Amino acid sequence: MLRVRFAPSPTGALHIGGARTALYNWLLARGRGGEIVLRIEDTDRERSTEENVRQIFEALEWLGIERDGEPVFQSQRAERHAEVVRQLLDAGRAYRSSAGPDDVKAFKEANANRGFRGRDEGEGAVRLRVPDEGVTTVVDVVRGSTPFENALQDDLVIARADGSPVYHLAVVVDDADAGITHVVRGADHYSNTPKHVLIQQAMGVGTPVYAHLPLLHGPDGKKLSKRHGAASVQELRDAGYLPEAVRNYLALLGWGYDEDTTFFTTEQLQQLFSLERVSKSPAVFDEQKLRWINGRYVRELPVADLTARLEALLGRTGLGDAVAVTQEKISTLDEFWPLARAFFEDPVDDPAAREKFLDPEAGAEALTVARDALERVPEPWGTETVEAALREAVERSGRKAKAIFQPLRVALTGTTISPGIFETVALIGRERALARIDSALDGRRVS
Repeated sequence: MLRVRFAPSPTGALHIGGARTALYNWLLARGRGGEIVLRIEDTDRERSTEENVRQIFEALEWLGIERDGEPVFQSQRAERHAEVVRQLLDAGRAYRSSAGPDDVKAFKEANANRGFRGRDEGEGAVRLRVPDEGVTTVVDVVRGSTPFENALQDDLVIARADGSPVYHLAVVVDDADAGITHVVRGADHYSNTPKHVLIQQAMGVGTPVYAHLPLLHGPDGKKLSKRHGAASVQELRDAGYLPEAVRNYLALLGWGYDEDTTFFTTEQLQQLFSLERVSKSPAVFDEQKLRWINGRYVRELPVADLTARLEALLGRTGLGDAVAVTQEKISTLDEFWPLARAFFEDPVDDPAAREKFLDPEAGAEALTVARDALERVPEPWGTETVEAALREAVERSGRKAKAIFQPLRVALTGTTISPGIFETVALIGRERALARIDSALDGRRVS
């Protein structure tokens, strides 16, 4: 059975690059009937806090990336790691050496084109014996095969002098014990892979299939960071993105089924994803494209579904009518409330909009035309009857529609941006609409 793992270090919020790695592992497992293991690599005890672990769990849950089985904490496997170190020492595949950085440097200066080789001193850090002959070949689905000359590799430190194993040993042991068949991780780990293959050979365990994913860059071609916008899953969630849209977009960062297809359901991604179609070139994370994709998802949601999500986000109820008239104008959930606020609260005060559209002459005349029309709207009050009355008033006045509608919009909402003017007027209601127009005409504000 195919088994993959996602192995984040809990040193902060889950970065977008880490989320992409988790997603690719999950898609691979779900598409091929396999399993995904979540391993928390928390051996850095100072930075690996409970809060950071919680953030990883929350981010994966929000993305809809579920694990198989309980999470594994690397720090709880210290005995097993130490056991393997002892086995390698007993088998003569490793030795203890007190050589430090200066000793390694001096050895290399005296032995050109050769990695460090030490001698067994019976104390100090534990080093893996690297063969002097041959090559260690890394076979990678994304990057192809690369040979590394053994003679150029240092005898690798696998445990510190106090006996605590280093990352390279721990990750190989954990992968082997978990039966991991495919290691899908970021390209920044590629240089570690020949070391891991050497440890696997010394342990006598098989080598998994490796796939190193391209790094993520911003639109400027530089390594992705906060200067490019959201840098973590939590930031995307808090900015109002939908998890299904984020899954869709992250899947495209390094993988593609064809050039013409952008939108995939999660089920389609699970069926179509393959490591063979992953590019080795850096992928560009562009939040503007994510916003565009997210907008498509928002507009295709059933109104009831979108309403439920917005009510949960805002802690409010009764938003359905407002959602219905704003859905076509928003690209993220956080864009809803600025558009819908006027349906539930007093108009905001935008001095620039007030000065431009509510001047004592043209603005007042436009509002008077609109007020007279709205006061005479027949029952039932609604979008159609409001639109008919306002369009007739515009035609009668001889003004352009914008000259009437923008002052009316500012009077009703306080800003120049709102859902369609007819839907806005209809949802605010006759009494409140007339009261707000009167307030604007009188220079006062009412709800």
